[in-house]
Amino acid sequence: MNKKEQYVAAIDIGTTKIVSIVGTKKENGKIEILGLSKTPSKGVKRGVVLNIEETVNAIQTTVDDVQKRSGILFSEVFVGIAGQHVKSLKTRGYIMREQFEDEIKKEEVFKLIEDMYKIHVDIGEEIIHVIPQIFIVDNETGIKSPIGICGRRLEANFHIVIGQVAAAKNIEKCIKKANMTVKDLILEPLASADAVLTDDEKEAGVVLVDIGGGTTDVAIYFDNIIRHTAVIPFGGNVITSDIKEGCAILQRHAEQLKIQYGSALGDIAPEDKVVSIPGISGREPKEISFKSLAYIIQSRMEEIIDIVNFEIQNSGYADKLAAGIVITGGGAMLKHLPQLMKFKTAMDVRIGLPNEHLTGTAHNEINQPMYATSVGLIMRGFEHLETYKKSFNAGRPEDFVRTVKPVLEKVEAEKPDDLDEMNEEPEASHDEEKVSIADRIKNMLSKMFEVEDQKIS
Repeated sequence: MNKKEQYVAAIDIGTTKIVSIVGTKKENGKIEILGLSKTPSKGVKRGVVLNIEETVNAIQTTVDDVQKRSGILFSEVFVGIAGQHVKSLKTRGYIMREQFEDEIKKEEVFKLIEDMYKIHVDIGEEIIHVIPQIFIVDNETGIKSPIGICGRRLEANFHIVIGQVAAAKNIEKCIKKANMTVKDLILEPLASADAVLTDDEKEAGVVLVDIGGGTTDVAIYFDNIIRHTAVIPFGGNVITSDIKEGCAILQRHAEQLKIQYGSALGDIAPEDKVVSIPGISGREPKEISFKSLAYIIQSRMEEIIDIVNFEIQNSGYADKLAAGIVITGGGAMLKHLPQLMKFKTAMDVRIGLPNEHLTGTAHNEINQPMYATSVGLIMRGFEHLETYKKSFNAGRPEDFVRTVKPVLEKVEAEKPDDLDEMNEEPEASHDEEKVSIADRIKNMLSKMFEVEDQKIS
């Protein structure tokens, strides 16, 4: 396969939608999105998978669609994780070096990071991310990259992200049932931050607020370092539920009202405008004023902003955030939300679009706040591959066929459905090359039936 063209696929499993996305990295470092597909999410609540079957069906639908659109086949994906179970803590770790006169190597930094994955967490929890904030070499602080420095004691402050094992396992189970594997789990606010924040904002100090359907994710940066992350168990769906109950209407009508006529500021909503909602099962239609609708939305939105404010104060960086707040996610589309948030927090507010690092023809279609996490997952995916020098199992159909052609010389017919199994063949070890062609075909067929068995179960 052409080494220059590396593809990455990701899946954003959200409360309201599931998005599958494929991208490639250009020579200028920008990301080109080759395909994107979304479908409504029914098996997820507040960022946690509750119905495996419905989630698997939605994942399968989007994956099939995005593979057709992009022409890229893949069997691995980067996946976002969020939910109220996610929490973060700060800790410090160190290693003592025997050869202190030698320069610190990348492998030693990796060892220090790997050691932090072994720290004690509560039963039923696991460490999702270990993010080094600042390094210390022999009590010399403020080092952002210690590689190449000499010293005896290598130390670092870490931001540790912890989540529930069961939540992560359910995500992995859904991906596995859709005949793929999880390359890595990525915290969604970190992905969104990569997609919408500028380097200047991260340096000056900024709060990212990603308002999704089930959760609101918060990430705080200062001096180009992630300082605080949090997941708030409220999002756009709570506002929809409030409208549904407050106006005594159906859920779908409440969602439509919120999107088309909703406003986050009741005081500036017109008093003389009303919207007519069809009655339930032939009953009389209901008239709802724009003003009362706006006050319902404002009261719930203020509650979410208050919790965001609490997280900002809790981070210890409230007085250092010169770049203010960037809001993204589907909830950022709510009219007058930046004005309300500016009023409540006394900070600058802008809407974050995932166009900072994008290029290509699909740029305009994807440049919406709701796709911030999806684009960020692709960016984090490439960062993961470059950091750990790994490859990603994705490519065009002809690349796969060309790679495995010698193995399949005597196979009379090739099925398109078998491409994922074929793709595994090039990674065979040198010992396996001695196996006869007949045995290889037999093994391949047995693998094929194993996959089909999984589908039936």
